[in-house]
Amino acid sequence: MRGAIRESLLRVPSVLPWEAEVLERALAWVDSGGPLIRRVKPGTPSPHLVCYSAVVDGPWVLLVAHRSAGRWLPTGGHVDADEAPLQAAKRELREELGLSLELAWADPVLLTWTETVGAAPSHVDVSLWFAFSGDRHAALAFDGEEFAQARWFHREALPEPTDPFLADFLAKLQSLSSPSA
Repeated sequence: MRGAIRESLLRVPSVLPWEAEVLERALAWVDSGGPLIRRVKPGTPSPHLVCYSAVVDGPWVLLVAHRSAGRWLPTGGHVDADEAPLQAAKRELREELGLSLELAWADPVLLTWTETVGAAPSHVDVSLWFAFSGDRHAALAFDGEEFAQARWFHREALPEPTDPFLADFLAKLQSLSSPSA
């Protein structure tokens, strides 16, 4: 599985000025031979791999009010020991929103290295951000135990607080998806 994770990291297009440093750090972590997958909730070992499963519809993004994190976030979660990152992202969509969607972009869009916040003890998430095509007019169903609500937001009117990299993700996705990119 380490090879599939490394391959996923290498498929993230580097566009933003800070991305090369994050990729270098993440590759060194993967190549270290240390654990990559969370073994004990909420955050052991730290760091560990997670995937965001961002649902987008043009300039709109579906966010959930995550009870534990206290933030508006895309859906997503921890990668299990027996799955590749994209499999984890698809599984999280099914578990948290009851959806099976097509990718909006063929590869992970963004890679981040983030110290978590919220009710659980802090730890580092190494996050692969995937974009899935959704329909903002479709009825929503979500995991009410994990999330207080789910709503669509325009990329120019994001709620607070949210993941500090959400705006970068949406801008990067837009630039990758535009004909001039």
